[in-house]
Amino acid sequence: MMGNIYSGRIEALRTELDKNDANWYLCTTSDPHGSEYINAHYKIREFLSGFTGSNGDLLVGPEGAWLWTDGRYFVQAEKELEGSGIELMRIGQEGVPELTVFVKDRVLEGDVLMFNGKLISASLGNEIRDILKEKGAFLLAGADPVDNIWVDRPEDSSEKISVLPEELRGEVYEDKLAAVRKKIKEYGCNSHIISSLDDQMWLFNIRGRDIKYNPVAYAYTVITEDKVKLYVKEEAITDELRAYAEEHAIEPADYNSFYDKISAFKEGDKLLADANQSSYLLLRLLEKNGVQIVSERDPSADLKAVKSEKEIENIKRVYLKDSLILTRFLKFMKEEGMAKNLSEYEAAMMLDKMRLGEDDCYDLSFTTISAAGANAAMMHYDAAEEGSAEIKENEVYLVDSGGQYMGGTTDVTRTLIPVNASDELKLHFTKVCAGMLALQNAVFLKGVSGRNLDILAREPLWELMIDYKCGTGHGVGYMLNVHEGPQNIRPRAIKGVKEASMTPGMLVSDEPGVYIEGKYGIRTENILLCVDCGKNGDGEFLKFKPLTFVPIDLDGIDPAAFNEKERKQLNDYHRAVNEKLSPFMNEEEKAWLAKATRKV
Repeated sequence: MMGNIYSGRIEALRTELDKNDANWYLCTTSDPHGSEYINAHYKIREFLSGFTGSNGDLLVGPEGAWLWTDGRYFVQAEKELEGSGIELMRIGQEGVPELTVFVKDRVLEGDVLMFNGKLISASLGNEIRDILKEKGAFLLAGADPVDNIWVDRPEDSSEKISVLPEELRGEVYEDKLAAVRKKIKEYGCNSHIISSLDDQMWLFNIRGRDIKYNPVAYAYTVITEDKVKLYVKEEAITDELRAYAEEHAIEPADYNSFYDKISAFKEGDKLLADANQSSYLLLRLLEKNGVQIVSERDPSADLKAVKSEKEIENIKRVYLKDSLILTRFLKFMKEEGMAKNLSEYEAAMMLDKMRLGEDDCYDLSFTTISAAGANAAMMHYDAAEEGSAEIKENEVYLVDSGGQYMGGTTDVTRTLIPVNASDELKLHFTKVCAGMLALQNAVFLKGVSGRNLDILAREPLWELMIDYKCGTGHGVGYMLNVHEGPQNIRPRAIKGVKEASMTPGMLVSDEPGVYIEGKYGIRTENILLCVDCGKNGDGEFLKFKPLTFVPIDLDGIDPAAFNEKERKQLNDYHRAVNEKLSPFMNEEEKAWLAKATRKV
């Protein structure tokens, strides 16, 4: 029945396309700033398709519709697209072409493709434009036909912007600006536009609430050789922000006038802008003005990825507190919660309440994933208040959660295993644990990227001919987005994205898993801090230190499936967990923790 709603919306979209003499429509999961997570106003793809995942591209043609998404969402997307008439395109699977390849194969001479130029990245938009030109087809990148059919569209956000207290600022704004300006000059540019929201929040030491769980405000920044303009919404400006801007020679400007003001850039200007974060329309308008654009990653992205000493100090404090909260929750679930058959939603609400009960936790960092049994096979499962499954003692329970604290952003996953687990389940759980620990304990040469390290986490599973259809790890922000680049741990390069070397001060998640549709999902996730390890004649070496200290469920461990090195790594980690957490526990909790971290 729900599918009919979305098939009807697709037909209404085609009617709007006909009015514009167009055949095709493309929308991605994005806002004008290339954000991964977006607010309700920009969820056009979700409105048209019903698919609620955080990554997906929808292409609508004269006689079909297709949605591309990655392995995190295959199971979820298949369910949510049912009855819509939209074909699921599983990225990376055999026989599934890339979006751009599909467009090239299907679009005919004389066809017209529409997209909203503010909501498509310049990198993708340029590629589509070139394909259409080669095919003798045409591009319309102006008005969005969805505007005429989404009648109850949520309003855009303009929440108040706050300034970080001095004790939480990793570095002063002037030092950050100087580092960014240095990179601008190295690229031979005289100006720079920043569209990505978290980069701007980091640069100015400010935070917002325009996107759920992401402490960012809608903004654009223009940096020239002698000025800095911050374009924000008038409603979002506070007296505190005005005073701060005046103190630091930041010129506030109206967000809604930004596209009009870029006409100030003229021929001869050389401007640095990230084509993966900037919109197609923005860079197209600049090109028409004769501006020479250097498309490189925003310097602030690389700078903010390396946390300062003060940030690391705050992050360690926050992760210890967060680890204690999750450990207490897991204790309750093992002793009582699973026996009481709590619903997935009830368990999530309990954990959320525990986190948000801390004075310095002001939000979650994402919707808590609370998944029992087969639901755990959906990597980004969202337990609804109505109809969520019961958590049963004889099934897997996976919880992936995190908080936004005054001093850090957390993300951690643990999976609880029934006492009577099958041999297969215990083998899979043990191998996931082995992969997580192998990466956590890695020592590696400075200069390597996450792509060099990914095999460490996957090898124990590859030996079983099992793979998880996602990356192993992502960067984590500092009171910012829970997913942060440019560092990551993944097996393949990302098209059009320059890889980043692991650098001391970077955070990265370590989260291998096993996902068997219809049966169960397993994920064990720690957050790691990259640190120096030592230097000798062979080079400079780095390693990781865990920030997460939460027990791994020993009911799922098959000691016979470990080698001696893996066994020692688990025992060493559990000894550290006990040492870190026990000073903050009562006697009953200490006894439970000692058992949960016993030697295997």
